[in-house]
Amino acid sequence: MVELKKVLTDIAKAIVDDPEKVDVIETVEGDNVMLELHVAEDDMGKVIGRHGKIAKSIRLVMKAAANTVGKRVTVEIR
Repeated sequence: MVELKKVLTDIAKAIVDDPEKVDVIETVEGDNVMLELHVAEDDMGKVIGRHGKIAKSIRLVMKAAANTVGKRVTVEIR
């Protein structure tokens, strides 16, 4: 089974300069999964990307991963 929290953590750690500061908080309500991604202040731009392209891509990958296990996911970047 796909662990959505681990997938998001691995993606974020690959993008940022300070992987130790990456933290993901998972909230599950039935089939809905809420993931809050926290990164260092300096890495925020890298995670969001120009015009939000990286953030959109992360959300797209997470939705595909959630779809394989029959869940719905929301990703918040803070």
